[in-house]
Amino acid sequence: MLFNPEESIAFQGDTGPFIQYTHARISAILRKARADELSFEFEPGDLTLHPSEQALIYLFDEYPGKIQSAAMDYTPSTIAQYIYELAKEYNRFYAEVSIFNEPDLNCSQFRVVLSEQTAKIIKSGMGLLGIDVPDRM
Repeated sequence: MLFNPEESIAFQGDTGPFIQYTHARISAILRKARADELSFEFEPGDLTLHPSEQALIYLFDEYPGKIQSAAMDYTPSTIAQYIYELAKEYNRFYAEVSIFNEPDLNCSQFRVVLSEQTAKIIKSGMGLLGIDVPDRM
């Protein structure tokens, strides 16, 4: 195994900094939502979900099982891989849909809450691995 210092701090790909940057990006979104006084509540009955939103929700559902599996098998890499997949999926969501330029306020509020939940799971999972996530980078 070779250690490449440049790869270890890369913001792209399967790296800790990529996940940390994703958390920092979400933190910036949440700060903007608070500054704009956007509510962190929404009406679920009125939403039509984009496929990337659905994918994030499905990933949220997998988190408890990933923790249990990692604990039972003594494989922290299970959590690391899960958090990487979550960060990757969030970045896909971020690229495909608008959060603040969405004309439907309820949809915009849902996307803020979706972002907030993603950040919570990233922070929790990285915390289980002993890795801090910054709010700014």
